Amino acid sequence: MDALLLIDLQNDFCAGGALEVAEGNQVIPIANALMPHFELVVATQDWHPANHGSFAANHPWRKPGQVIDLHGLPQVLWTIHCVQGSFGAEFVPTLDTTQIDHIFHKGTDPDIDSYSGFFDNGHRKATGLGDFLREKGVTTVYAMGLATDYCVKYTVLDALSLGFTTHLIVDGCRGVNLQPGDSEAAIAEMVSAGAHLCQSQDW
Repeated sequence: MDALLLIDLQNDFCAGGALEVAEGNQVIPIANALMPHFELVVATQDWHPANHGSFAANHPWRKPGQVIDLHGLPQVLWTIHCVQGSFGAEFVPTLDTTQIDHIFHKGTDPDIDSYSGFFDNGHRKATGLGDFLREKGVTTVYAMGLATDYCVKYTVLDALSLGFTTHLIVDGCRGVNLQPGDSEAAIAEMVSAGAHLCQSQDW
């Protein structure tokens, strides 16, 4: 079975959000158009406690974009975003959530960030997504969402490491690009790891 993975299509990553990804809203119609083509649709949702260690505001004298050591892992600091239960953490209102079969929360541990939908950044804990897909008989996943160079990339890399045939829907993604070219580099890294590229028009 094939599954569609919708990664972090949340208010804080779209227009007017706390951590707005340029053109992030443009992927929502693509998600809505693709969902009917899949037997299984799974969404991930950044779901941070307010005291999350990835928030620059929780570290005196630190600013978003700086990198610190967070319990043994390098951590990019971000503006406060996708706090559990907040408007910013909700899915974008134009996303047709009625077609989503299951939602996995990530980033719930204040001591470690979770870019990937499968694991935290240290691979210390699993979200349950991998086991869920296997139980459903999924062998191939198609990933899209926000953002190309962070949560999409790490979700794709983990899907590949778990043995899923993995496709990246390129036009269904947008990147943060803290540095110019980050998204292009992320796509190259995913391809190098074995991901296949496709476009939404392929359907």
